[in-house]
Amino acid sequence: MTKKTKTVQHQAGSVRRPDASASLNPPASTRQVAFYQLLVAARKKWFLDALSEALGQIEPRTVKAQIVEFVPTEAQKALAVAGLRDEHVFPLPAVLEAKPSLVGYYRLLLGASQKAFYQGSTHMSAFKSMEETGTINEKQAAKLSEFCAAMAVPMAEMVCQISTLTERDLRELPLLTFGAQLQGFNNTQIGKKAMQDVFATITAIVKRHIVRTEPTRLTLKNSSGRIVYINRAHDPDVSIYEEMGNQLHSKVAIEVKGGTDVSNAHNRAGEAEKSHLKAKEKGFRDFWTIISKHGLDLAKLKQESQTTTEWFDVTTLLARRGDDWEAFRERLAGAVGIPIDN
Repeated sequence: MTKKTKTVQHQAGSVRRPDASASLNPPASTRQVAFYQLLVAARKKWFLDALSEALGQIEPRTVKAQIVEFVPTEAQKALAVAGLRDEHVFPLPAVLEAKPSLVGYYRLLLGASQKAFYQGSTHMSAFKSMEETGTINEKQAAKLSEFCAAMAVPMAEMVCQISTLTERDLRELPLLTFGAQLQGFNNTQIGKKAMQDVFATITAIVKRHIVRTEPTRLTLKNSSGRIVYINRAHDPDVSIYEEMGNQLHSKVAIEVKGGTDVSNAHNRAGEAEKSHLKAKEKGFRDFWTIISKHGLDLAKLKQESQTTTEWFDVTTLLARRGDDWEAFRERLAGAVGIPIDN
């Protein structure tokens, strides 16, 4: 005799789940879906995909010159035998200038948690914001050579002790530490992390027009020569203002909902609505909600947040590909008054 089952309907099809009385009851996939969101964001910041993007912006002769300066000879020989590129293991100033978030790639490759890497005794805390926000200031830029020289020591030890290092290892070793890092997040922290990653994504879209970077604010000059501020805070999570004359105009309020539990999606949309209503009272004109849309009925979500004027899928934005990503780039560029980079 078979167990009684119930069918849960959603856009992707139907899923048959056992009743609560069934003897087999595996955990839900909610946490893994949330981890996937963070993983696709990390690929653009901390993994080999991000490193390849950075290397495409740098003159090869600059890379070669810095390898000679920062990579120990014995490590160069070992990597040559393994068929691996030196800059895939050793940080170089030019690479970190091109993509500051790659501090996180080399930290993860070394197998160090954020807590261990940035603790006081390492004196590395000055570089933490590079990893998290993907931006670099003058003080950090001035210390990149010191950072790369210091990192060369443990990296060389690792290369010389792992005699069979492969490209696959370079892809998978960082995941071991990253996975442990994710295990430390609860649902609230996942939401905060999603907001940080969305802000980093916004930074990447507007970076050519940034005139000042602060931990929770970007200051831009748009195509009309006006100053635009993009702030990260709460209620709303992200806000966009533009200076016009002596006045500051509230333009866009953005709510980021990083949770992935389908059954709780409407509550998240309702939370976004509360924030948008507060923003509307402050004079904002556009209200965007970034949420996990997959498997959900968008019409029902819209009922929970009727103030929202634009809906974007959080996973698509963090992966930086797909229709919602392209639409978000276009809408954001229009809101701040800059051209879209191809």
